[in-house]
Amino acid sequence: MIRASGVVASIPSHPLMILFLQVGVLLLLAMVLGRLAVRCGMPPVAGELTAGVILGPSLLAHVAPGAGHWLFPQEPEQMHLLDSIGQFGIILMLGFTGMHLDLKLLRRKGARAARISAAGLVLPLALGIWLGFLLPAKLRAPGADGTVFALFVGVAMCVSAVPVIARTLLDMQLIHRDVGQMIVIAGTVDDAVGWLLVSLIAAMGTTGLHTGDVVLALARMALLLLFTATIGRAVVGMAMRRAARASAPGLATVTAVLLIILSAAGAGALEFEPVFGAFLCGIVIKTAKDVDTRALAPLNTTVMTVLAPLFFATAGLRMDLTALFDPKIALWGLAVFALAVFGKFLGAFVGGLTSRMTRWESLALGAGMNARGVIEVIIAMVGVRIGLLRVEMYSIVVLVAVLTSLMAPPLLRLAMNRVELTAEEAMRKTRVFAAHDTADGVRDAADGGAPADLPEPSGPILHS
Repeated sequence: MIRASGVVASIPSHPLMILFLQVGVLLLLAMVLGRLAVRCGMPPVAGELTAGVILGPSLLAHVAPGAGHWLFPQEPEQMHLLDSIGQFGIILMLGFTGMHLDLKLLRRKGARAARISAAGLVLPLALGIWLGFLLPAKLRAPGADGTVFALFVGVAMCVSAVPVIARTLLDMQLIHRDVGQMIVIAGTVDDAVGWLLVSLIAAMGTTGLHTGDVVLALARMALLLLFTATIGRAVVGMAMRRAARASAPGLATVTAVLLIILSAAGAGALEFEPVFGAFLCGIVIKTAKDVDTRALAPLNTTVMTVLAPLFFATAGLRMDLTALFDPKIALWGLAVFALAVFGKFLGAFVGGLTSRMTRWESLALGAGMNARGVIEVIIAMVGVRIGLLRVEMYSIVVLVAVLTSLMAPPLLRLAMNRVELTAEEAMRKTRVFAAHDTADGVRDAADGGAPADLPEPSGPILHS
């Protein structure tokens, strides 16, 4: 006789109450500081991260340790509840990032973009790996493989952040310029390759760095990409088209969420980062025929104004800036920042010069592609999750992401003031910002902007 299993107990009332308070306090402070950051000319992610820093071990745990430990108890079960909400938001955000990629523009200017993105990717990657081997062992988590750690540092230093770049270019009215387009295209390529490398390194961090495991990870990656480009593309396109034709309201939104989550789960089953699967699914949704991704704008607004800020505030909770008071740690942090900026700037600058762009245009390329923003924050969280980074190194990587994003606008303005506006760019500006003005209400609600597929915005609005 088979006995029925007992009903699994629900979450106790106290942890549930703490979770609700955590979400409410983090979201409120992230919203206030995010808007304050925008008013100060900074990306909202800077304010959202600061919300977590204020409420975490950097400040609240020192100023009011009793309140800090009560609201954010350092218990894995409680923190995992909060993390799960943030992870859900970031999975959807990476799906929208994939939908944001402009593959048509990439194909039109592919040769030049390939040269620029390769230079802007390879040099900081190599310098980052070299620095990763030099960094002291106390910056990596106990038991973490030194080679995998160095590879991870290299990838963290070579990425750009298309959402930050796009929003910056829109705000500065540079998205219509040839240089602006090239920054977005080259940054898009760098991000795509970066996520590929992050997933491979995450797999190595899980299984170890052995020749057989590396070959197996590469084979699984090839299988995932092949499946995505063939069967996955057909299934996603069919599902989205049927949802779009159905009379049920919101069915396209539910279908997109379902596809993104299942893709994330599939990537996780192959021992890759779930965010990589979500990113690939977003690209496939964007390329599906007869599918208008602008119908997903309401969901995108919810993700970018609620779930994504909550994720970044949670990421700020993991930072401990007091660790940087140690002079040795601070010097290593300064070295990471300096090498990250130097590598990306020099790589993009050389790529621009070899692509027959002027010195000032090449400088603008370096300034734009140097912004890491949300992408590097997500990568830092991945490093913590797979057991590579200690809190000191995690804090350094996140600070690099924020500081490089803050550097981009003034340097772009300095360089672009010396680049002459062409007649074609002037005509393009009229079309781009006429289309942009019609979408201002939605863009303001989401505090972000997509790099318009000149002359029209194509795809969902992205968080910056």
